[in-house]
Amino acid sequence: MFGAFRPTNALFGGLLWKTPWRLSRFQKARQRQRLRAVDAVVATVDQALAKKGETLKALDTWKAMMPTEGEMLPKDKYTMFDRKEKRYRKGIHKLPKWTRVSQRLNPPGY
Repeated sequence: MFGAFRPTNALFGGLLWKTPWRLSRFQKARQRQRLRAVDAVVATVDQALAKKGETLKALDTWKAMMPTEGEMLPKDKYTMFDRKEKRYRKGIHKLPKWTRVSQRLNPPGY
C-alpha cells in the first residue's frame, strides 16, 4: 500500500466513473439539437440534389426509414434498446460515443 502507486481515496471509494442513471435537461436539449442538426443536413442535401434533378438511394432510404426529431417519441430520443437490461432499455448516454452515433431506430414494441 505504500510507494509510488498507492491507491488514493477516490480509488478506495468504489466505482470510479460515476454516470447518472438519467440525462439532465441540458443533455436532453443538446441531444435534441444534434438530432435536428442531422435532419437539417439531410434536408439540405435532398434539396441540393433535387435542384440538380438527382437522387441518392442512401438518402431516400434514410428519409423513408428514419423519423425526424419531431416525429420521435421521447422514449426513443433519450433511451435505446439493450437486450441485457432489465426492462430492455437504457439511457442513450450509456452508449459509447453517444454524441457521435445516430441511434434513432429500436425494435418495434420496445
